[in-house]
Amino acid sequence: MCSHYQTLKDAELLLKKFGVRDKPAALGMYDVWPKLQGLFVRRPVAHDAGDDAVPDREAVLGRWGLISASTRSDGLNDAGKLSTFNARDDQVARAFTFRGAWQKGQRCIIPAEAIFEPDWRPVDEGLSMKSVATRFTRADGAPLGIAGLWDQWHDAAGQRQESYTMLTVNADDHPLFKHYHQSGKEKRMIVILPEGAYGDWLTAPAEAARGLLVPFPADKLVATPMPTPMP
Repeated sequence: MCSHYQTLKDAELLLKKFGVRDKPAALGMYDVWPKLQGLFVRRPVAHDAGDDAVPDREAVLGRWGLISASTRSDGLNDAGKLSTFNARDDQVARAFTFRGAWQKGQRCIIPAEAIFEPDWRPVDEGLSMKSVATRFTRADGAPLGIAGLWDQWHDAAGQRQESYTMLTVNADDHPLFKHYHQSGKEKRMIVILPEGAYGDWLTAPAEAARGLLVPFPADKLVATPMPTPMP
């Protein structure tokens, strides 16, 4: 699963690549970790109102780690402790946290410059095991468009809050991602959408959207091990 990514620094690139009409007031933090605020792209809530003033897509800041709209205010503390920053493709339609957003078609795209995953392969001839953070980018230099879900909940003060999650698929046989995460555990990877699928992901019926939950080609990604910090 992905628990660290870097968003876009360039608002113009966000508009150009993800079809957002209006620049967001803020892009959020560059390095994003679970429970922090990140940017995602969605169809506006009022997209079916017939108002020409409503854009086709908007960029929204929200909490990375989805909190379901059905979560009661007295359960927010418990909900906030759950690991909901990733959602499995084989569970998203029935898991309590995600099923409401999935059934309502509340899909989004998370713009990213890079994602990070741990490499647990031996780092020396002595076979010592230590995870090495590895940065994944697109080979063509374009930003990543990650498939996600969004939802809204009301906090204890009654204020509406936004949240989102990233979709993941099995990667046991993926030529690149099968090498990451710890040995003996299922390999998974986030869903990176091809640019031509952005519109379908946001608008298609649920079953058609499910067909887009496939691994991104390994030859279109670059994995770069990060320098190990000095102790």
